[in-house]
Amino acid sequence: MTALEELKPRLKAILVERLKLERTADSIGDSEPLFGPDGIGLDSIDALELVLGVEQEFGVRIENEEVGTEALASIEQLARFVAQKQASSPPV
Repeated sequence: MTALEELKPRLKAILVERLKLERTADSIGDSEPLFGPDGIGLDSIDALELVLGVEQEFGVRIENEEVGTEALASIEQLARFVAQKQASSPPV
């Protein structure tokens, strides 16, 4: 299993648990939009909570809105962002 494939279920679990979604992590598609009517329908408050969860769980920072908007487009995008940040960060 690749690092991306390992990250996706963890990210989905954070999404469901932190935002108290009324759906299971397994029901969230990797490429399903996190925002808007065609996706999960998260709002800006949800985005903040998700960012906090990701930062706490993985020790990566989502620095600005532009990066965050792209990274939070879907679970797939978020997994890529986290994997990239982890790969470029020195070990603690």
